[in-house]
Amino acid sequence: MAAKKKTISDRIEMGIFNSRWLMAPFYIGLTGALVLLLICFVQELIHAFSMVPHITANDALLASLSLIDLSLAGNLVLIVIFSGYENFVSKIDTKGHEDDFEWRGSVDFSTLKLKLVSSIVAISGIYLLRVFMEASSKPADIEKMKWQAIIHVVFVASGVMLALMDRIAADTKVKKKKA
Repeated sequence: MAAKKKTISDRIEMGIFNSRWLMAPFYIGLTGALVLLLICFVQELIHAFSMVPHITANDALLASLSLIDLSLAGNLVLIVIFSGYENFVSKIDTKGHEDDFEWRGSVDFSTLKLKLVSSIVAISGIYLLRVFMEASSKPADIEKMKWQAIIHVVFVASGVMLALMDRIAADTKVKKKKA
């Protein structure tokens, strides 16, 4: 009877372990999101170049900020795809490819969380800067700008709190190992 329970237990545990493959479609979907960001990037680039005959420095800066924003979002999606897949589904075998990322395989959930929050803060900051710069050339919705600034501050505070919590957790692990 005990052997049968162990076999059932083993099957349940293997089923739970194999359920990680249910996450694979999420990462494939994120690859699609990366394609969408690329399309938006190309559209924004074409739009920026179409303004060249009459572009102002402010317009050029706003276009650059938009492109940087999309680039950061793309980098963020790529980091989530690679580290999420490797942390939760399966290791990616690149067969020693020369362009393999040094960080791949070393980004754990805690590091991914901090990279995610810092990227969101950077994207939010760039967006907020763009909104403020656009306000100089057209009437601004002060209430909307106020809420965007508040949301940005909340992102910054959240990032600081997450980093602080991770540091406290790391310090606690070190202290337990010494004890």
